[in-house]
Amino acid sequence: MKINLVMIVRNEERSLERCLRTVEGLVDKKIVIDTGSTDRTIEIARKMGAEVHSFLWEDDFSAARNFALDQSDGDWNLILDGDEYLRAVTREKLEELLLDRTGMWLGCITRYDSFRNEEGISMSTAVLPRLLPKGVRYEGRIHEQPSGGYPCYLLPLQVEHDGYLYADKGERNLPYLEQAVKENPGDGYYVFQLAYTLRNLKRQEDSLPWFREFYRLAGKEDGYRAGGVVLYLYTLLDLAKNEHLDEAAEIIEREGAVLGNWSDFCFVCGLFYMKRVMSDVGRYIDLLPNIEKCYLRCLELGEQPELGGVVGTGSFRAAYNLGAWYEVSGQMDRAARAYLTAAQEGFAPAVKRIKKGWS
Repeated sequence: MKINLVMIVRNEERSLERCLRTVEGLVDKKIVIDTGSTDRTIEIARKMGAEVHSFLWEDDFSAARNFALDQSDGDWNLILDGDEYLRAVTREKLEELLLDRTGMWLGCITRYDSFRNEEGISMSTAVLPRLLPKGVRYEGRIHEQPSGGYPCYLLPLQVEHDGYLYADKGERNLPYLEQAVKENPGDGYYVFQLAYTLRNLKRQEDSLPWFREFYRLAGKEDGYRAGGVVLYLYTLLDLAKNEHLDEAAEIIEREGAVLGNWSDFCFVCGLFYMKRVMSDVGRYIDLLPNIEKCYLRCLELGEQPELGGVVGTGSFRAAYNLGAWYEVSGQMDRAARAYLTAAQEGFAPAVKRIKKGWS
C-alpha cells in the first residue's frame, strides 16, 4: 500500500516545515504544488524532501487540487494545507484501518481550529474528508469537496490548524463565493459558506438573508446543516431584536428533536433563553428554568469533537455559563462549584472569576 501526502500551497514559509515534519514516517511521498509563492515556501518544501511542482493559479481550488492529485501514484492520498499539523499516528495503525474496509470510501479527519475571540484563543473542531483513495477528484471553485458521493468514515487522524490566528481569508474568499452562488443556484452548501463568511467578517445583517436561504435549501442529511443551524441562531442572537428572537425561537422548537443531543446546539439554546428572558422578564419569566436545563444538558452530553463545534460547549464553557446563571440568581454555592469546574479545565474567565469572588 502506498500513501502519499498531497498539498497545494502558497507563501507558507511560516508553517510548512512543521507541517511536513508531522507526516514523517507516515507517508511514502510528499507532493507539494506551489501556486505562486514569493517567499521561501519552495525552498523549504524541497529541503524537507518533497516533490515540488508549480501550478498557474486560475481562481479555482478544485483545479489546483486535481492537478496535485494527478501527480500522485498513491493508493491513498492524504490532503493537508500548509498550516495544518498531523497529530501522531503510526503507519501500522493507519494501514490496518484502511485495509479494514472494502470498496470506495473516504477517510475523515478531525481538525482542531484555533481562533481568536474576546477570551483570547479558543478552539473548534471540524470533521473533513481528507484521506482519499486513488481516482477521487475534487469539484467546486472554492470550499472544494471530493466528488462521487462516496461514504465517509471517521479515522483516528487529528490535525491542528493555526492559520486563522495569522490570516483572515474572508475578504479573499468572498468574491469566489459570490461567483459560486451565481454559478450554482440552489446549492445550499455554497449559500451556507457565503453566509458563514459574511458573518465572520462581522456583517451579520448581510449574512442573515443567506442563512435563511441556506436553511431553506439544506437537506436534513447534509453534513454541514447542523453547524449552519447553530451559526444561524448565533447570528439572530447577535442582532437580537424581538423579531430575531422570535425567529430563533421557531428554529429551536423545530430543531430540538433533531439536534437536541448535540452540546453546541444546547449551548446556543441556553444563550437564547438568557436573551429572551432579559428582553422582557415579565413576559418570559416562565422560561427561566430552561437556562439551567440547557447548560446541564451540555455537561451531560460532554465534548463531542466528532460532531464538530466549539471546544468547551460540553464542558468548561457550559460550566462557566451555568455558574454565571447561578450567581445572577443568587445561588452562590452552586455558582462557586460551577466556576470551579470550569477553572479546573483551565478556562481563563472562570479562573479570573474564582480569584475575584471566591479567593
